[in-house]
Amino acid sequence: MATIAHGTLATTPRTEAAVTARTATATRYVFAGLRLALGWVFLWAFLDKTFGLGHETAEKAAWINGGHPTEGFLAHAAKGPFQGVYNDLAGQAWADWLFMLGLLGIGLALILGVGMRVAAAAGATLLVLMWTAVLPPENNLFMDDHLIYAGLIVALALVGAGDTLGLGRFWKKLPIVRTNAWLR
Repeated sequence: MATIAHGTLATTPRTEAAVTARTATATRYVFAGLRLALGWVFLWAFLDKTFGLGHETAEKAAWINGGHPTEGFLAHAAKGPFQGVYNDLAGQAWADWLFMLGLLGIGLALILGVGMRVAAAAGATLLVLMWTAVLPPENNLFMDDHLIYAGLIVALALVGAGDTLGLGRFWKKLPIVRTNAWLR
């Protein structure tokens, strides 16, 4: 209950605790929502590139139709100091497989809320590599959404965002995960 003390509104410890608990709950759900949204970004990229759903990848360029998911961007959009490196990687089968498995694994881990440490490390690495492919970014001297997403994915792992609206709590109880903390 709120009380009036010396002309100001004061809260009792019980009310402060309730407000703190509601804030903590709201925070957990916000992070869970961000985790699901970022997971969908990765999973959608995998699905579109695999099946050519027509958003960014035409059906004829789909991975299942013999297309190379790394070719278009790395061969034509890469610029800056690493352009040559990325141009050389474009369309390489091993690069296609690593990229696509990364998109799928990171997307599923985020959506399910499992393996958040591995997903954060892999996702942040992939995002920073994508950032280096277009240096400097088009709309800023150095900052773009890839770096923001990289920071977000690390933050999601640090706050345990897989525990809310995800399977993170169950995942952490698995014997292999309990003995290998890096799998959390």
